[in-house]
This record gives sequence, C-alpha cells and structure tokens, in this order.
Amino acid sequence: MPLIRQPAYDLNTRPFMVIWETTQACDLACKHCRAESQPGHHPNTLTTAEGKQLIDQVVDLGMPHPLFIMTGGDPFKREDIFELTRYASQQGLPVALSPSGTPLLNAANLQRVQDAGCKVISLSLDASTAAAHDTFRGVPGSYDWTINGWKTAREMGLKLQVNTTVTRFNLDDLPDMFALVRSLGVMTWSVFFLVPTGRGLPEDEISPEDYEAVLNFLYDASKYVSLKTTEGHHYKRVVLQRAFLEAHGLPAEKYMHLNGTYHRLMAKLRQHTGDLPLRQEEPERMRRTPLHVNAGDGFVFVSLLGEVFPSGYLPLSAGNVRQTPLKDIY
Repeated sequence: MPLIRQPAYDLNTRPFMVIWETTQACDLACKHCRAESQPGHHPNTLTTAEGKQLIDQVVDLGMPHPLFIMTGGDPFKREDIFELTRYASQQGLPVALSPSGTPLLNAANLQRVQDAGCKVISLSLDASTAAAHDTFRGVPGSYDWTINGWKTAREMGLKLQVNTTVTRFNLDDLPDMFALVRSLGVMTWSVFFLVPTGRGLPEDEISPEDYEAVLNFLYDASKYVSLKTTEGHHYKRVVLQRAFLEAHGLPAEKYMHLNGTYHRLMAKLRQHTGDLPLRQEEPERMRRTPLHVNAGDGFVFVSLLGEVFPSGYLPLSAGNVRQTPLKDIY
C-alpha cells in the first residue's frame, strides 16, 4: 500500500471530512482551547433548523458522503444534539461526535447518541494522570469523566478516537499516554500539535527539535497502536524518511538528527512495549499511513455562526452557509 494514502475520489469535487462547531458552550476551561469556549451558547449560534439545512448541504456534496463530525465547545451542551444526530444519520451521513470530559459524558447520553445513529466518538485526554490532565483542562474531575466515558463507549461498541494535544506541559508524558491508549484500546490515537489560536499560546508550543523528536517517536509507537497526527502534516515526511531508512537497514538515530528528547521518549516507550507483540495486521498495513487531506483540501470547518473555514485553526472565512450553499463555497 502507498505510504501516503489517497482518498478514493477527487478532493476538488467534495471534501473527505466536514466538521461543524455546533456550539462554543463548554464547562471546561482548557489552556489551549481553539474555540475560547464559554459556559453559555453564543446568541447567534446556528439554530436546529439551520443545523438541519447545513446537514442537507453536506448531503448535497455528493457520494460518497463526507464524514460529518459535530464538535464544539461541547456538543452535549446542545439540547437538540440527539435530534441533529438522528437527522444526519437518516440522511445517510457517517456521523461522529466530539464531546467534552464533563458530567454530560455519561452512559445515558452516549446511549442516546448511539441510538440516534452516531458511530464514532472522539475524546480528548492530554495526560496519563488526573492531576496533569485536570490542570490542563481547568476543571477537577475531567480526567475521571473522560476515562469513564472512554470505557463506556468501548463497552457499547462505539468506535473511539482519543485526541492528545502536545505542548511543553505534557511532552515527557507521551510514552505513558501511549501505554494508557494501548491498555484501554482505541480505534485511533490522534496526536494534535498545538496551534496558538484561541487560548493557545505560542510559548506553550514545543521547540522545532522536539517536534522532530515527537514525530519520530510517533512513528515508532505506530508499530503498536493505530495513530495519526492533526496539525502535524510533517509526519508524512517522517513516515517516508523512516520507511526509506528501514528498507535500507539504516539507523534513524544516525540519519534523522534526533535530539535528547527523542532518546528520552524512546527509553520510556521501550519500558512499556518490552515483549509486546506488534499490531496484529498484515505487514503492509502495520502502520496507519497519513492521509492526503489538508486544510481546505478535503477538509472543511463550519463555525457555530455558519462561517466556512479551511480549518478551525485557520479562521479565514470563504463564505457562510446561511447565505451560500456549502457546495458552492467549497
């Protein structure tokens, strides 16, 4: 299989993924929040009727339908989220939901959203310990709510993606996060690289040398768990480089100019992997290879106000679904 996966259709005709920021309302206060979430809803948030119109516009993009992800804020803060989920599912869209780690992430709500047709849940966990995660998320208890939601979703048969944002606060915790992800089980571990928008600050980013260390660490970790990166497009380059080196029997440590952070992360990773078997897949599918989807090129973000951006991290409006169909904007 190719090292860089390609979608099965021309991304110039329709996106692979549409993300709808259903609300900015959220009961957390995360240090890095792109949406600068608040406890209450914005007064001009898309209504239920407008949300259904947006769903119709996503359907009109054509077949195969894009993956439709409802995020926030916390989508569970919308009382109509189950109605919207059901409507999207009935229109034939593959629906995913990205709730926050709060008391709303409970078995009853997960069951309701599953009954409405949601197949995939993504949860955010930024540290392997409650103390570190709760400090990052700004609310005590978020770690436990997230872990409980994680276990419940798995028991219910929902597909689960776990998101981790890499910052200077949790850089050295990544091997322990890997161990937690592997222990509890996920469909995909999605590792985000901080983009200083919203409440995210430039000084919380890791250094360029540490970016390289983390990307190479992830390549090694991908032998044991299915993972991908978000806002880490240079991972594609690392995959190509490492695959070339491995094919020629050349050590990455010699040719990739890796720093002490990489060696530190790898020492901890080896403690966790030990004699663990590699992922039980065919050799050519041993790693989840990066997908050729980028901001505005296969990827669309619709804000709570209906503005269409290439990405939530690139808030350059190309139009508004209240005035212009999404198909025309894309």
